[in-house]
Amino acid sequence: MTITVKLFATYRAGRFKVEEQDYPAGTTCAGIATAVGLDPAGIGIILVNGRHAEADQQLQDGDVLALFPLVGGG
Repeated sequence: MTITVKLFATYRAGRFKVEEQDYPAGTTCAGIATAVGLDPAGIGIILVNGRHAEADQQLQDGDVLALFPLVGGG
């Protein structure tokens, strides 16, 4: 299945902004995060097709996954 992955903020450093890749059926948001070198525990916001999602959500062919890091500051 083909998934479009969008990375934001510091996740783009040394990676990509938007990439379309093929993943096996049953792949989760956390699985893709790991595949692109991210620690799923450090993800601040996960969106699938523009809607909030959990790390263990299984993706469907054609989904758009957006990953945002935790934001810190003061």
